[in-house]
Amino acid sequence: MKRNLLLLLIPLMFTCQTSLAQQPAAQGDKVSLVHGAHRTGRRTDAAMARWRAYGLGQFIHWGLYSIPGGEWDGKTYNGAAEWIRSWDGITKSAYDSLIYHFNPVKFDATAWAAAAQQMGAKYVTITTKHHDGFCLWPSKYTSYTVASSPYKKDLIKPLVDAYNKAGIDVILYFSIMDWSNPDWRYDIKTKDDSIAFERFKKFTRNQLLELLERYPTTKGLWFDGTWDNAWVKQAAFADELETEMRKMRPGLIIGSRFRADENGKRHFDTNGQLMGDYEQGWERKIPNTITEVHGNDWDCVMTVPENQWGYNAAWKGHIKTTDELLEMLAKCVSLDGNFVLNFGPKGDGSIRKEELSLAREIGDWMAVNQEAIYGCEYAGLEPQNWGYFTKKTGTDKIYMLVFNVPVSGALRVKLPVQTSISKAYRLGQPAQTFVPEEIQASESFIHLKTTSEKHPFVIVLETAKKTENPKVKYEKAKT
Repeated sequence: MKRNLLLLLIPLMFTCQTSLAQQPAAQGDKVSLVHGAHRTGRRTDAAMARWRAYGLGQFIHWGLYSIPGGEWDGKTYNGAAEWIRSWDGITKSAYDSLIYHFNPVKFDATAWAAAAQQMGAKYVTITTKHHDGFCLWPSKYTSYTVASSPYKKDLIKPLVDAYNKAGIDVILYFSIMDWSNPDWRYDIKTKDDSIAFERFKKFTRNQLLELLERYPTTKGLWFDGTWDNAWVKQAAFADELETEMRKMRPGLIIGSRFRADENGKRHFDTNGQLMGDYEQGWERKIPNTITEVHGNDWDCVMTVPENQWGYNAAWKGHIKTTDELLEMLAKCVSLDGNFVLNFGPKGDGSIRKEELSLAREIGDWMAVNQEAIYGCEYAGLEPQNWGYFTKKTGTDKIYMLVFNVPVSGALRVKLPVQTSISKAYRLGQPAQTFVPEEIQASESFIHLKTTSEKHPFVIVLETAKKTENPKVKYEKAKT
């Protein structure tokens, strides 16, 4: 009991990160809500089905914070690089003056898109502005934009155009919190705060509608900086703005971060219903079971080092390997989610060689095994220690994504009752087939020919309805 109470109290100690991890409320008597969820269950339209089938995506954190790269005057900021403006070791005016040094002469939108395409990304989320308020597009509602920098040119349009040309859908990241705007408030405590925040709300609406107008192929909006009390209290305004944006761009996809209900509940409303089109509570973490996602669409956004989004000159702590990231990808898809890998370009517009190397290696694996990722879903099978199952949506084809080969070389598979394996072969090497060994009803071993595999691989199972063999009977254990 003490442990359970502690687990309940821990989230109260945090604000930003734990707000992402809110769980659905216990189901009891329903509360009447005006600004709660406006839909129960998943969206069933074509735009959301396309999002659901992506499998793998890319995230880009880029802005003024990419110039210092987590360092200032020879000192290192120990937080995420894009938060350096909030550090006591730097004055706000000194940070804001970085706008006069922002000149990404090595920026090449086509090269960025090509790297993402080679990796196998089907969608990308691009920061249009982070908490510092600096806009990568020439917004007409503020002077704190790329237009006032030495570079001067719009950065979002060439990115949208290049990624779209590469067949990659674009989602635009937008921080509601804006440190550069004098009308931003963390909370509203006075009449002056209310007046200022009303101006800020108008500013925010103008910028969001501006983005949708300027970049009409945008498939969705990814919101950040929405946890402070000032915004949480704007349930009616945020709800109306969301409705306005959806009318303006039919099919627009918005995650669960954007707004709170009238009781201040975020992600899930007071009745435990998901607000938005997919759950954004899985940042840098992945659920372990299908029950944890409550039947909702979701994705996981992952950094390569721990909690380093924008460019950081020194990667700290454990740096994830290609195989680790591939396993995260497989686990996400096996639980009906998408996996999104973060990149933090440098201030000059180049992407660090380590990130490009990971992208190439992931892409090499995807070139062979993408069939087990794209358009796949939870297979409904009992998990096994060797890896993960995915299932091609709308078919009976099952994929075994093998990451941990047992010393025996025998991979256990438990299928639904009255289902059998009609064919088993290695993806990318169809001539390498396997003859399943039935252990008991609906349970078999797939015996590998070698246990010396150095990288994850995929075995395809084509299944069929099982015909009973009257000569084979498995007696249940008696006690």
